[in-house]
Amino acid sequence: MSALIKDRDDLPGKLSHEGVRTALQGLRVPRWENLRTIVAVLAEQCSPPRDPQEEAARFLPLWRAIAEGESGTLKSARELDLNGWGGEDGRWTAEQVVGVLLNPFNAIEIHPSLATPHEPRMSEDDWMRAGVRLIEESGAEFALRALLRILKGDYVGAESGAPYGYENPGFETVEAFEVFRYGCQEILRRLRAEPNLLQDSIRAMRADETMSRDDRAEMLRAESDMGLVREVMTVTPDTWNDVSEEAHHMVFGYLIQNVQTVGRADLPPAERFRITWRIPEPRTE
Repeated sequence: MSALIKDRDDLPGKLSHEGVRTALQGLRVPRWENLRTIVAVLAEQCSPPRDPQEEAARFLPLWRAIAEGESGTLKSARELDLNGWGGEDGRWTAEQVVGVLLNPFNAIEIHPSLATPHEPRMSEDDWMRAGVRLIEESGAEFALRALLRILKGDYVGAESGAPYGYENPGFETVEAFEVFRYGCQEILRRLRAEPNLLQDSIRAMRADETMSRDDRAEMLRAESDMGLVREVMTVTPDTWNDVSEEAHHMVFGYLIQNVQTVGRADLPPAERFRITWRIPEPRTE
């Protein structure tokens, strides 16, 4: 075995004849690099040969268990992050069992507001470091109970659907963007089916006596920009992406009188928002 190892540059350990003998006697735990080298060489000598990497992966948790006990049979945090749960061959791994046990879904109904899409405030590594420090300072039980309370929606802003830790103004900004995006989607749908909808909606808006003074002043200010008006008057579903965002907002104001939020944050837009059109949609038979 030492002769097979001697000229190999792809193995992590360099063992002499005595080094191999000492490792195989098992009088003390060998370094992982040396054990991995021995396992790889032996795997190649099998008939038929076995995959050295697969055999090393099989021996690693056994080697860990000698020093760490049963917990040593689990992947390290870094291995779990890099290689996932495993189990691709259809068999359950120890890590998958732990994942099922730790899944809060088993113990509580997770609050729907936590499904709201949002930009993460920190990286996964920073979140992990913060969690590890919390467990070190306050204990694992405190950390797990705090996590369950968050997932149950026990935090400021949960009732309005704001993701945990986000102030309501920030949530309102996200919701306003989603309203605008959904409204534009519906505008394009109607413009494809109703070519005269824009002109009819402009007339309806001008005749709307319920429009507030501020909204009417904003409409007049926008219409004073002749370049913007020309963009708006030439908008079609085919040219929608060619005009400015200001034109999109102006068309939105002409066609849509109001949008109300009527559903939870986790519902699809059609169920979450209700549009009041200046020209009601024609009934379909």
